[in-house]
Amino acid sequence: MGKPTLTIRDILERKGESLKLEVLTGDAGLDREVRVPEVSSPGLVFAGFTRRFAAERLHALGETEIAYLDSLTADDLKHALERFMSYELPCVFVTKGQEVPAGLVSLGKERNIAVLRSQLGTADFYRKISPYLIEMFAPATQIHASMADVYGVGLLFVGRSGIGKSECVLDLVERGHRLVADDVVHVTLRGAGVLIGRSHELAHRYMEIRGIGLVDVMALFGVRAVRQQKRIEVVVELQDWESAQQDVERTGLDGRTATILGVELPLVRIPLNPGKNLTVICEVVAMNHLLRYSGVDAARQFNERLIQRLVEQAELREYLAEDYE
Repeated sequence: MGKPTLTIRDILERKGESLKLEVLTGDAGLDREVRVPEVSSPGLVFAGFTRRFAAERLHALGETEIAYLDSLTADDLKHALERFMSYELPCVFVTKGQEVPAGLVSLGKERNIAVLRSQLGTADFYRKISPYLIEMFAPATQIHASMADVYGVGLLFVGRSGIGKSECVLDLVERGHRLVADDVVHVTLRGAGVLIGRSHELAHRYMEIRGIGLVDVMALFGVRAVRQQKRIEVVVELQDWESAQQDVERTGLDGRTATILGVELPLVRIPLNPGKNLTVICEVVAMNHLLRYSGVDAARQFNERLIQRLVEQAELREYLAEDYE
C-alpha cells in the first residue's frame, strides 16, 4: 500500500475538534497536500536565516515566535512575513489562541496557504498532532489473516483460505482470549520494529464463520472479547498435514522467522490433522513466547543439558578406559 494522501482539509475534518482549530483564511490552501509527518516552528527564518529552513513541514507559531514578530517595526514585520510566506508551505498554525500578526492572513489568502489558529497551548498542540501525522505516514499493508490477543501476546494466524484461521480464533475467544481482526488484518509499522495489527473500523467486532456467516463477537461474548488493535508478536502459519510433513519443526532450535514490512517476527508452523487441539497449542505458543522474553528457552536449555550429559558420559568412558584395576 502506498502512502496516503493527506491534505490540510483532512486534518481539519478529522482533528479540527480535538486540536481546537479555527480557519482564518477561508477555503484558501485547504487542499494543499501534506508531504512529511513533521510539524515544527519556523525558527530563525523570521530573522533572515533560511539556509536550513524545512519549508515542507507543517509550521506552528507559538508564543516565542509571536512575541518576536510583535517586537518588529511595521516594515521589518512585513519583510519577515513575506520571506516566510514566499515558500510553498503546507499551512501555518498559530497556537494558544494568540492574535495573528498583521498581514499574515492576507498573505495566506494571496499565496493560497491556510492559516489556522488553535486554542491549545503549543506543547499540547504538538503532543496531539504528532502521533496523528506519524500514524498517517507510517508504512502499512494488508494481510489475509486473522489475529487474536492470547495472554497478552498478539498472534497473527496465516494460511490458505478455508484452513480454519477464523475458527481457531473463535475457539480462543470462547476460552477467554480476545479477537483483534478477522479475514483482513491492517498492519502498520510503528517506531523501531513494532508492528500493530488492527481490523477495519467497521468490522472489528465481526467474524465470518463458514457455514454460519457473520457473527457479532462482542454481542456473543461481551465487550472484553474484542480489542481495537494489538502488537503482532508471533506469526502462526496453519498448514495442511500432508503438505507440511517435510518441514515440521521438532525441537524449536531453528528459530524460523517471517518478515512483514521489513520486520522479522517469530514464525510457528502448525500442521493440522483431525483431532488436534489447535486452541491449546496456540495458548502454548503464546506462553512459550512469554517465557522466552523472560529468559527461559526450553529448547535451548534442553539442548545444552543434552550436550553437557554427552560430555560427562564421554569423560566417564575415558576414565574407565584408563582404569586397569
